[in-house]
Amino acid sequence: MGDMTNSAVDFYPKNQRSESNHAGEFGCSLNELRSLMELRGSEAVQKIQDTYGDVNGFCRRLKTSPTEGLAGNPVDLENRKQIFGRNFIPPKKPKTFLQLIWEALQDVTLIILELAAIISLGLSFYQPPGERSEMCGSAAGGVEDEGEAEAGWIEGAAILLSVICVVFVTAFNDWSKEKQFRGLQSRIEQEQKFAVVRGGQVNQIPVSEIVTGDIAQIKYGDLLPADGVLIQGNDLKIDESSLTGESDHVRKSADKDPMLLSGTHVMEGSGKMVVTAVGVNSQTGIIFTLLGAGGEEEEKKDKKAKKQDGAAAMEMQPLKSAEGGDGDDKEKKKGGTPKKEKSVLQGKLTKLAVQIGKAGLVMSAITVIILVLYFAIDTFVIQKLQWLPECTPVYIQFFVKFFIIGVTVLVVAVPEGLPLAVTISLAYSVKKMMKDNNLVRHLDACETMGNATAICSDKTGTLTTNRMTVVQAYIGDVHYKEVPDPDALPSKSLEMLVNAISLNSAYTSKILPPDKDVGLPRQVGNKTECGLLGLILDLKRDYQTIRDLTPEEKLYKVYTFNSERKSMSTVIRMQDGSFRMYSKGASEIVLKKCSNILNSAGEPRPFRPRDRDEMVKKVIEPMACDGLRTICIAFRDFPGSPEPDWDNESNILLDLTCIAVVGIEDPVRPEVPEAIRKCQRAGITVRMVTGDNINTARAIAIKCGIINPGEDFICLEGKDFNRRIRNEKGEVEQERIDKIWPKLRVLARSSPTDKHTLVKGIIDSVHGERRQVVAVTGDGTNDGPALKKADVGFAMGIAGTDVAKEASDIILTDDNFSSIVKAVMWGRNVYDSISKFLQFQLTVNVVAVIVAFTGACITQDSPLKAVQMLWVNLIMDTFASLALATEPPTEALLMRKPYGRDKPLISRTMMKNILGHGIYQLTIIFTLLFAGETIFNIDSGRNAPLHAPPSEHYTIIFNTFVLMQLFNEINARKIHGEKNVFDGIFRNPIFCSIVFGTFAVQIVIIQFGGKPFSCTPLQIDQWLWCIVLGVGELLWGQVISSIPTNRLKFLKEAGHGTQKDDIPEEELNEDAEEIDHAERELRRGQILWFRGLNRIQTQIEVVNTFKSGTSFQGALRRQSSVTSQNQDVTNISSPTHVSLSTPNALSSPTSVSAATAGQD
Repeated sequence: MGDMTNSAVDFYPKNQRSESNHAGEFGCSLNELRSLMELRGSEAVQKIQDTYGDVNGFCRRLKTSPTEGLAGNPVDLENRKQIFGRNFIPPKKPKTFLQLIWEALQDVTLIILELAAIISLGLSFYQPPGERSEMCGSAAGGVEDEGEAEAGWIEGAAILLSVICVVFVTAFNDWSKEKQFRGLQSRIEQEQKFAVVRGGQVNQIPVSEIVTGDIAQIKYGDLLPADGVLIQGNDLKIDESSLTGESDHVRKSADKDPMLLSGTHVMEGSGKMVVTAVGVNSQTGIIFTLLGAGGEEEEKKDKKAKKQDGAAAMEMQPLKSAEGGDGDDKEKKKGGTPKKEKSVLQGKLTKLAVQIGKAGLVMSAITVIILVLYFAIDTFVIQKLQWLPECTPVYIQFFVKFFIIGVTVLVVAVPEGLPLAVTISLAYSVKKMMKDNNLVRHLDACETMGNATAICSDKTGTLTTNRMTVVQAYIGDVHYKEVPDPDALPSKSLEMLVNAISLNSAYTSKILPPDKDVGLPRQVGNKTECGLLGLILDLKRDYQTIRDLTPEEKLYKVYTFNSERKSMSTVIRMQDGSFRMYSKGASEIVLKKCSNILNSAGEPRPFRPRDRDEMVKKVIEPMACDGLRTICIAFRDFPGSPEPDWDNESNILLDLTCIAVVGIEDPVRPEVPEAIRKCQRAGITVRMVTGDNINTARAIAIKCGIINPGEDFICLEGKDFNRRIRNEKGEVEQERIDKIWPKLRVLARSSPTDKHTLVKGIIDSVHGERRQVVAVTGDGTNDGPALKKADVGFAMGIAGTDVAKEASDIILTDDNFSSIVKAVMWGRNVYDSISKFLQFQLTVNVVAVIVAFTGACITQDSPLKAVQMLWVNLIMDTFASLALATEPPTEALLMRKPYGRDKPLISRTMMKNILGHGIYQLTIIFTLLFAGETIFNIDSGRNAPLHAPPSEHYTIIFNTFVLMQLFNEINARKIHGEKNVFDGIFRNPIFCSIVFGTFAVQIVIIQFGGKPFSCTPLQIDQWLWCIVLGVGELLWGQVISSIPTNRLKFLKEAGHGTQKDDIPEEELNEDAEEIDHAERELRRGQILWFRGLNRIQTQIEVVNTFKSGTSFQGALRRQSSVTSQNQDVTNISSPTHVSLSTPNALSSPTSVSAATAGQD
């Protein structure tokens, strides 16, 4: 590991190089601290003892106090930042505008157009020697005059100009998004806070403000923001897989292994650490710096090196992973856990794009072949001309013109605006969802949510208010239906109860005075503990005085709460040297361990199993049926010598004496029953998965409306669920799960493993006609696997731990179930927006391709010129995508069932609209093409010579075509066959302004576009005719919508989801390259459309802010597989989990093998 340190030294800011001069100020230098952090376990303890005496000596050297922390003096803090660095990893440089322009130019379609335009330009300047002889034939129409020949360069130049326009628009889009991304990034970073002790007070400060020497409080679920040495810990276990690749949790203690590393997760327990290294000097920072350096070296060697878009300055929030699973395991067995499937929409779009791309290629190839053959036959067979050398440039010019027409057909066939529509729609939705309390971390989650068919929700805090109050109690053989008067209780029991609650709860749980004069007291920390502390206040006692007598450092041993124990215990040493342990937890679990109970005099009496059964019936079940959580509080005394073996938990947590059982109420949120009704109406099944007692869970589920009397449903406890789904060997069987999940509504007393099993079972199920799309909510560290497995994982923004937020796709900033319903609405809206745009885009494409193709074949020239096509396709589609993708959602979206994974993107109604409008437009255009000159009494534009001036005839065709698209854009607002297409149009000002704006630009193009746009100004009556034909679209739309779709049996659907059978087995398990079957085909040749998508991928990075939720690594997320092979980086999927596979991999800066590692 030593090499790593040395190689990383080159990356420090200059002021850190001179740190040795400052070492006098503090008792240890930067290098000393860095080398200390590379030690582990007993080595580290030994080093601290040898060099500093003990941790207190170490704190003195850093001029900090283990109890009071730093004084918080600004001069001292700034000084520490200068000497030991800031908690910040410098950002990668943003791409320059020129780089973005270069990227936009990589689009294959544009490259083909550029080449064609350059050849056309070159040839237009070439004059064959001598006058053009009759020998070369007059293949297309009459011979042109001199002036027209000189204007031949205009078409090539116009194509180049429009290509430049498109490139600039794309680059500007990318640039502004990257800027926006960085802005949002820094906003999110400022919001991430961490608890440190300064001046004896616990303060929440931004992660970037943490300095070396700070005393940080760490607790279950935290993501460590810096390296440090543990001063005091309770039952602390850390998941270090993100750095070491070891999936087992590492137990940390001040005397055995005190080293804590940034980017690792606290999986259990709590404690305090002194911060020793921040930013680029922390272990994570060193790895990042190496990765960054490795990247730069690679870039020098190979220009194709990885694209890291929008890498925003990362405040030190170490490593995040988008896909779970341990890095090393992935390398050993690729088939471990297949990655999340592609999002529903992405899968369908990719498939559709391949189909359209193929069709476009075929059409354009046929067009070119027909034109070339027609020309050759006409010139060399019918006119019997020879191919003379001096005619070659003339012929080549014809061929180039044919080629440009072919490319034009291709340009129109490929839906360029589609990726843009997807991006705009998602970006717009994500922005608006922020207002609805949904912070989207992974873009596709937004749209997947629209397809959700099942939601597995937590109870506490999501369905309920998470404001706990004790409302019933059983103390001294009496069941009190409301909080008793303190005088009515036995004094011994009361003292014992007050001590047990005050000491056996996290000291971070407190009740503070209300913010407003009339508000309720504020509950800070664990809400259940706050409910119990509230009971002490109701009993006219003060918990703080008891805590002051026994500060946290004096607690002898703490068994923190976790999902296996379902209880928390704290051991304290009494005055006489003996020990007392206080315990609290789920009543049925703790009561099983009780052999005594305090009676009405406060004295212990035996508590036999028979008594326990009676208590469950008479006390616990009635409480649970009222929807209360029951908590049992107990204690046990131990002798001082011999000291018990505290690690032998099974012997310690036995023979307890029960003090009391309390019933805690957590009222249902008032808006939840209505939200659940909406879900059920929208075809989404809501299931409650909770750790509570089954009676409590059932009572809350009835209040919420998850279960209604008279329905056929089941409620199970975790152990029954496991018994029913496992075979004799204890393995989970899918058929068994399939018998249970359709009717299961409540899973109580469930462990995180049960939750994961249920989610996996529903997702993998083939029961029913379509695959379920499952959303899951979670707040605890242990919910990580279930959140990852789900199609959409919701983490709680308030109650959720960092680990849960990491694993999630969307963070609910208000922890409220009704926000999930809003996410469903937005998700469906995204899906509909894309469908609206597709309906519009494909109508344009079908008509333009057919017009260009038949026009070219019949008249040797496309009625719509290349530049006009570019205007229609690239520019107008971009605006149309903006207009149709920003429609706000309505409640009506929740009135229908979800589409599901297999429902095609283009429904039969949409297909009816596309074909119906296509027929109308083609009829009008062909009528104008072949009879337009007689209708309008103008010269025919057909069979014009090579560089003829623009004709009124073809200008009318172009103008009518654009106006029909414009009015069809209004039709496209509705995709389910609604009659009123103007419904709600004024609620979307973007749509209105774009329609009017496009119309204004069209007037300018026609009247002043001239030769570059192949237009000639039109008269007012001609304009009116064009507008009338355009408005005809709206009337025709009414005709189409009145034809019932089910009569049109011949209509096919298109754009189905990718079926499992389409994908080869080994590819399902492929983790390194994220290509699905459809993309494979694309890579074989039809890259055209996909390049467009890739260009947009860059833009999607933008909103990756939302996606990564925190640090700059979200930006590294889309790395081309090429790159990841170029470097030794196996797969930085969103490399905030850089797993260094082997210790020796660290010895050279280039071979840092980083793999995505999550927590399992």
